[in-house]
Amino acid sequence: MRLEAIGNTKAAWYDGPRLASEGHAVDVIGDTYGQQIDIVLFPVELLADDFFWLSTGLAGAVLQKFQNYGLRVGLVGDISRFTTESPSLRDFVNESNRRGQVLFVPDRAELEARL
Repeated sequence: MRLEAIGNTKAAWYDGPRLASEGHAVDVIGDTYGQQIDIVLFPVELLADDFFWLSTGLAGAVLQKFQNYGLRVGLVGDISRFTTESPSLRDFVNESNRRGQVLFVPDRAELEARL
């Protein structure tokens, strides 16, 4: 993980293997423990495709783990190939962005604007 201050927000950029299970999420949370991280940022290319198919339950399980530990999550990158095929995912992204606990942003500029 690479730590970075973005404005007043302490962020941890995930740079490990492709996140493909709830167990991976627990490992990431453990890596951030005690570091006063405000948000964990995931480049979308480091997320398994199953994450974006809501029927697999992977996104729900992973994001719930982070919420249980009081960590915000940012998913950074273009996911349009998934949202064009899944109205449910598109609705989930919009609702998540509205609430702010989970952010889906296309690029760093949008991330900085949202933080």
